[in-house]
Amino acid sequence: MANSKPTPIAEAPLDLVIFGGAGDLSVRKLLPALYMAHMHDKLPALTRIHALGRQDWDRAAFAAFLQEKVPGFIEPKAFNDGAWASFIERVNYVCVDATQAKDFETLAAAMQTGSDRVYYLATAPTLFVGICAHLAGAGLIDAQARVVLEKPLGHDLASAQKINDDVGQYFQEQQIFRIDHYLGKETVQNLMVLRFGNTIFEPLWRSPHIKSIQITVAESVGVGSRAGFYDGTGAMRDMIQNHLLQLLCIVAMEPPVSLDPDAVRDEKLKVLRSLRPMTIADVAKDTVRGQYSSGASKDGSAMGYLQEDNVPNDSRTETFVALKAHINNWRWANVPIFLRTGKRMAERRSEIVIEFADLPFTIFKDSPRQSVNRLMIRLQPEEHVQLHMMAKEPGSGMKLRPVHLNLDLESAFTERRAEAYERLLIDVIKGRLTHFMRRDELEAAWTWVDPIIDGWKQLNEKPKSYTAGTWGPAASSALLAREASSWVEES
Repeated sequence: MANSKPTPIAEAPLDLVIFGGAGDLSVRKLLPALYMAHMHDKLPALTRIHALGRQDWDRAAFAAFLQEKVPGFIEPKAFNDGAWASFIERVNYVCVDATQAKDFETLAAAMQTGSDRVYYLATAPTLFVGICAHLAGAGLIDAQARVVLEKPLGHDLASAQKINDDVGQYFQEQQIFRIDHYLGKETVQNLMVLRFGNTIFEPLWRSPHIKSIQITVAESVGVGSRAGFYDGTGAMRDMIQNHLLQLLCIVAMEPPVSLDPDAVRDEKLKVLRSLRPMTIADVAKDTVRGQYSSGASKDGSAMGYLQEDNVPNDSRTETFVALKAHINNWRWANVPIFLRTGKRMAERRSEIVIEFADLPFTIFKDSPRQSVNRLMIRLQPEEHVQLHMMAKEPGSGMKLRPVHLNLDLESAFTERRAEAYERLLIDVIKGRLTHFMRRDELEAAWTWVDPIIDGWKQLNEKPKSYTAGTWGPAASSALLAREASSWVEES
């Protein structure tokens, strides 16, 4: 009998629905990411992308809108007329008012028969529960459906719990993908490999071998068109509560037993629950709030935050936060962890700095005892890992000089490096939850952050002013100076 190959299992059709399909996030991030996935054959063959909005457009009008807006957010070398044309064939526009149940009948009619469904809620969280209720009412939620929730997920613990409760009425926890695009960055995912795929660093990845940890996410831009949203949010809610705490979790977590999503997220949760709660005295001593004033940027002069459109002239919203945190467990006892984020800073930079302990004694009389042994993990604008150490200068004598070993991830691998949103969207399609926040993670983060925000309200102090184009208020440098350290760009 002749051998015959088994018939392949047919891939289910996929309907990917973007609420807010003509919005800023969709245009700048989601549709460019989906175009790249389409161009490189990462989407299921029978994928339809439904962009939803309230504009009374037909499909041709929406295609013209995309042609005008989206290509500018795709790298020129990656844009291809043929690929773009075939991508547009996959994109449908549906006029839907998310508050009107009857409009969801129109959406249901646009869906493919027997399809898997992914719903991306790129809307205000106030619309989440109504959207989910209307999807359920139209019979559009089944066990295979997934929902992606874009931040901000609440403004405090109580509001986050309400969002989770509301969405949880319609989707099981394993169907909910709370997205944080920092977890999709290649270098962030490489950090787990650096730690748990090698034997070099892990024995030293603890107190007393590590002196301190710095995590910085600095932006050179101001609030711009986001001012209306940002003024009710601030840097603590916008950046620290999610992006920086997630980075801290990956840096500080114990080795998980596997890459199973819950195994990884269990270890991250332990870090969040081990963060030392801050008292009002801790908030006064170990946190710095700042707000940028007029100064300079790479594009020329920059207005201050209070001069931005839609910002009240007496606003006390912080555009900068620096703080010192501690993790109460054996691995990290007495290791200060410095978190910093801000807008209108000297440059765009996201990095993690692991500063190793100082030498207990040096035999090199011309060299300082203070260590320059650092592991620097750069997330943006470029992605690389550098190990800083001391080496002997050429010539006679034993004079030392700092040098570094560089792992340039972009040159080390020739394969295409997908952007964070593309990678995370593919994870959603494939049902991989590892790089998304679980409910208890989100709520543990708010549990630690809320007392800091409440402490600022009780102290009733204005944010410290810093000039646009600098590294923030002087008080943030003093925060590290008390630990005989400094921010790396000041060294």
